[in-house]
Amino acid sequence: MNNGAEPAMRARAEALLSARDYPAAVGAYEVLLRQAPARGDDWFNLAHALRHAGRFHDALGAYAQALRHRVANPAEVHLNRAVIYSDHLADDSAAERELMAALQLDPRHVAALLNLGLLYEERGDRASAVRCYERLLSLGGAAGGPALVEASARLLPLSTAASQDVTRLEALHRMAGSAVRADPLTRANLYFALGRCHDERGEIDAAFTSFARGKHLAHVMAAPYDAQRTARIFGQIADAATPLHHASRRADAMPKPLFVCGMFRSGSTLVERVLDAHSQIVAGGELEILPRLVRTQLQPFPEALRAVGEREAADLAMRYRQQLPERLRSSSGAIRYFTDKRPDNFRLIGLVLQMFPAARIVHTRRDALDNGLAIFMQNLNPRVFDYAGALESIGDYYAHYDALMAHWKRLYPAQIHDFRYERFVAEPEKELAALLSFLGLPMEAGCLNFHERPGVVKTASFWQVRRPLHAQACGRGRRYRHHLQPLIASLKRHGIEVDAG
Repeated sequence: MNNGAEPAMRARAEALLSARDYPAAVGAYEVLLRQAPARGDDWFNLAHALRHAGRFHDALGAYAQALRHRVANPAEVHLNRAVIYSDHLADDSAAERELMAALQLDPRHVAALLNLGLLYEERGDRASAVRCYERLLSLGGAAGGPALVEASARLLPLSTAASQDVTRLEALHRMAGSAVRADPLTRANLYFALGRCHDERGEIDAAFTSFARGKHLAHVMAAPYDAQRTARIFGQIADAATPLHHASRRADAMPKPLFVCGMFRSGSTLVERVLDAHSQIVAGGELEILPRLVRTQLQPFPEALRAVGEREAADLAMRYRQQLPERLRSSSGAIRYFTDKRPDNFRLIGLVLQMFPAARIVHTRRDALDNGLAIFMQNLNPRVFDYAGALESIGDYYAHYDALMAHWKRLYPAQIHDFRYERFVAEPEKELAALLSFLGLPMEAGCLNFHERPGVVKTASFWQVRRPLHAQACGRGRRYRHHLQPLIASLKRHGIEVDAG
């Protein structure tokens, strides 16, 4: 290569990467590396672009090349490979190996320790998670303030007697008061951990105060919720997605996609765990495929939905199946369904049923007050969940979700099954039988032993769904009712009745 051309090509590739134009950055780095393949950092940047472009196996290969060509920070490569295996390929064993490799290179790697602890939590291995966080805390000041705060926040709820551990709770309060130099998100995590512990202790006022402080810190730098924009977009989605008759479409390939969706914190993880215990269903988890197809193939959204005809729907269905993890594409012949459990896919039900005419939708539904409170108690990403920052906006968003679901059920009444969280808790056998009947599957009582199943759970419910079915979360909103007046008022403005409690 001409020595003068290489820096210019690298500068262009780096500029595209900084601009987050990942497809273009991939192309630029591929051209650069064909000419000058010996720089590990260039391979690292290509891997980063590939990962964000959704080409996960290619990204793993590029990270391997980065290691081969002596990248500057090999521990960081192993960390990034672990994230791909964990978040996108559902291979937690490989993720664990990569995190261990990172820690072998750098035993004090804070992010690797935090990620390893979280992986153990998702796996249900409480003791190993505790050891990871305690190891991080033992690093002291060398780990940095934010990491200490995060480890402390994650460690407190893991104590087997967290609700009685007053000493540790008081220490966490002192840390929250003194962590003013930590970034807002780190401090927010600390307050959410405090809120959960106070909630377990039945200290409603202290719990709500902690959650409110956490919400404020998490959303302080985020754009405010725009109620008019939500109303406009949801209206456009309903108007643009029109039913297709699919006269010439062949039946969906097996296994069929089973979409589990609804509001966040409405019981979708519980439903998937129950279904995964059935011999003819395999859990897919929170797949990113549909949102990625929307971002790459259906822009501007939702206006582009109007152009989706039968040919376009078939092409999108093919792309969807091509991007499925191998374990879902190669399931045995006994498997009838795989689950795609991404709650906010409720917005895309019209598109889903154009792509997969025989698909089934399980709509998880929960008492509006309980659901709204559960969202308020969870630190959801404010860039994605702008509505989650305040009780009034949670109520507004819930109302628009409710109206859109009513629209889908008018269009597709036979393909959407409402799974009511409270009903399942009260009469699990009856509700399970109704759900399996909707899917055309035989009853299997073992589905109710979902809490005994091994495996990774990658949602905020990873500890709740490892417990036997219980009614502890039902009616929680009534206990907080005097704090939830903005939520109640917002719901009532939209005509949604709230239990008088």
